[in-house]
Amino acid sequence: MATATLLRPPSGCLRACSGPSSAAVARAAPIAARQQQRPSQQQRRRRAVAAQAGRGGGAGSGSDEEDYFQEQGSVDDGSEYYDSEDMQELVDTSLRLYLDSADTKEWEKWVETGLFYGFTTNPTILRRDAVACNIASMRQLTRKAFSLEVEELQLQAWGSTSQEMYSCGLDLMDLDGRIVVKLPVTVEGVKAAHRLIQDGVPVTMTAVYAAHQVVSSLAMGAAYCAPYVGRMTDAGKNGIQETVRMQKIVDLGCEEGHMRLLVASIRSADEVASLAAEGCNTFTLSPAVAAQMFDEPLTIQAAELFQEHADEMGAMRGH
Repeated sequence: MATATLLRPPSGCLRACSGPSSAAVARAAPIAARQQQRPSQQQRRRRAVAAQAGRGGGAGSGSDEEDYFQEQGSVDDGSEYYDSEDMQELVDTSLRLYLDSADTKEWEKWVETGLFYGFTTNPTILRRDAVACNIASMRQLTRKAFSLEVEELQLQAWGSTSQEMYSCGLDLMDLDGRIVVKLPVTVEGVKAAHRLIQDGVPVTMTAVYAAHQVVSSLAMGAAYCAPYVGRMTDAGKNGIQETVRMQKIVDLGCEEGHMRLLVASIRSADEVASLAAEGCNTFTLSPAVAAQMFDEPLTIQAAELFQEHADEMGAMRGH
């Protein structure tokens, strides 16, 4: 008989906490309401497992899905138990690419490819792309991002104290329930992140330069952890090797609640391929690196030759 494993709530889900302030409860209420309007990450995973098992469970069907998980030992008291084999299926390992930019023209250009799950920003990117670092500007970015039908937008909270970052994080999350709040993995940043996670806000711990920071991020229940590959290399480390080590930590710690390693500061498309071959599945790319993903001379030459031969054989452009 397979042993039952307690599945902790995924990163970003509402957690029980002792004595949250009334202000935190009031701020979290609209976030929870928005999150209830769409299937949770856990619900989507459950439906996927049910569908793969041939038990039905499509959106809106309900009964087949519930029968399947009752058979597998789930209990309806807020805690859910799955076989060890089912646990592996519940972990979402699908590839995700983000565009690391606050330039909405770049967003419009690249969203047409269908490659990008969402967009990531931080104050440095805002400065580069001449976007003001205030809530009004973040509201405009949010409206634009989700009008382009991406799944997520990651915005970084600012402030010099944990209280300032926490308050800013709530303001950012109030813009839309699909926002992920980024915070630096400093003591003040972690304090703010802990409070946000307790309020049901998904967070990304960013500016990661050492493997032990991934351990901390995983332990606190972050949804993402973002190492800076290129900047680690600039600082004298082997950025690729250190990132592979970080991914191994994430993989080993998956039973603690799945966290994705969001690989950032990537300098080339070849780095993306090298890290993907080592198990990394989540990347944020600058527009320049996104362009490199299609800059293969042999492919371009082959496509031109295909069209040349099509024209020779009577093909009509646009038909």
